[in-house]
Amino acid sequence: MSKEKTSPQVSGITAKLENRRKYVELAAAAGLLLVLAAMMTPFLEGLVGHSMMWAKWVYAAGALIYTTARVVNVNAPGDSLRLRRLRRLEFWAGMCFIVGAAFWFYKLQYFAGFFAGPLAVMRQTVAFTMAGAVIQIVASWMIAFRVKKESK
Repeated sequence: MSKEKTSPQVSGITAKLENRRKYVELAAAAGLLLVLAAMMTPFLEGLVGHSMMWAKWVYAAGALIYTTARVVNVNAPGDSLRLRRLRRLEFWAGMCFIVGAAFWFYKLQYFAGFFAGPLAVMRQTVAFTMAGAVIQIVASWMIAFRVKKESK
């Protein structure tokens, strides 16, 4: 029965990597919470007026925080190519959120001259938010299953 010993250098790298992964996941979760808070404004009855102005900024900040967190490299040197690609897929969810933010800014400016309901302004934003959410959910599940499979 021989046990494999890890060198202090390798264990130091994994400790740093795990610490970086923890902070990246916290930042991504904070970005998603900001996106969620901004998406709730049209559905809250008393907040529809001027809240659309500040909510677009909250959404854009959340999208940028999420995407920035997904740009940070959290891959270990020994990770498989499939796992690296799945982590890269999470970045594309962030790009969907950024496109949604761009549509919110554009449509709010487009409908500025006349009255339009908040859902008319946010139609494309909602669509791109849903697309980003689906990509994020699928990527998260696939990463979890792939890590579990590779650890065996």
